[in-house]
Amino acid sequence: QVHLVESGGGLVQTGGALRLSCAASGGSLGTNSMGWFRQAPGKEREFVAVESWNGAFLDYGDSVKGRFTISRDNAENTLYLQMNDLKPEDTAVYYCAATTKHFLPGSRNHYATNEYYYWGQGTQVTVSS
Repeated sequence: QVHLVESGGGLVQTGGALRLSCAASGGSLGTNSMGWFRQAPGKEREFVAVESWNGAFLDYGDSVKGRFTISRDNAENTLYLQMNDLKPEDTAVYYCAATTKHFLPGSRNHYATNEYYYWGQGTQVTVSS
């Protein structure tokens, strides 16, 4: 059972930056594909970014490409999401998620929340205009 805890959220102005962290316990990040999702009030949970278990495959949602970067430190068992040039529409609760599934380029399976087995409790990001 992998336990995930997100941190690093907060209030930031438009154009600002934040780095989210997701600390894992009970399992190794190195054997899991890891993703970030977000959910704004009244909306469905949305795919943000994914990194495959071996780091060979990365993908981002269209709305964050070029602004967000996913990375991990397997030694620290921690996943990160660097968010730059933040916009008010980025305001949401951000969740990290883990799965033992191996995603492949050309597939969109990693967009689906039901592909992930473990979820954190979320961290709030608010971007003011």
